[in-house]
Amino acid sequence: MRVTVRAQYLPEQSSPRADRYAFAYTVNISNEGTEPAQLRTRHWIITDGRGVIEEVRGDGVIGEQPNLHPGQSFQYTSGCVISTPVGTMQGTYRMWLQNGTYFDADIAPFSLASPRKSSSLN
Repeated sequence: MRVTVRAQYLPEQSSPRADRYAFAYTVNISNEGTEPAQLRTRHWIITDGRGVIEEVRGDGVIGEQPNLHPGQSFQYTSGCVISTPVGTMQGTYRMWLQNGTYFDADIAPFSLASPRKSSSLN
């Protein structure tokens, strides 16, 4: 599995004065293997700029548990809120094969960063 992520700051959902920084992230999961695999669970580790860690675990992504055949991809967008203007996310997707075994597809760390604003504050 190849997992790529793009993150984007959401100024309209953020409030820096209230230490609220919202981000959207778009994930693309591609099955580059030789067997079908189903994404069953997710585990995210979200770290803010102060080093505070939040872990999120759950079934599937956005209410789905996609089954990806070789060569297929699945893309979705979700979001998170942290209390600092910068942070990171990383994690794993647990993928199940048809023979009943599983493996964890790594989600490499990626940055959450709001652009510096010099002219105004929300």
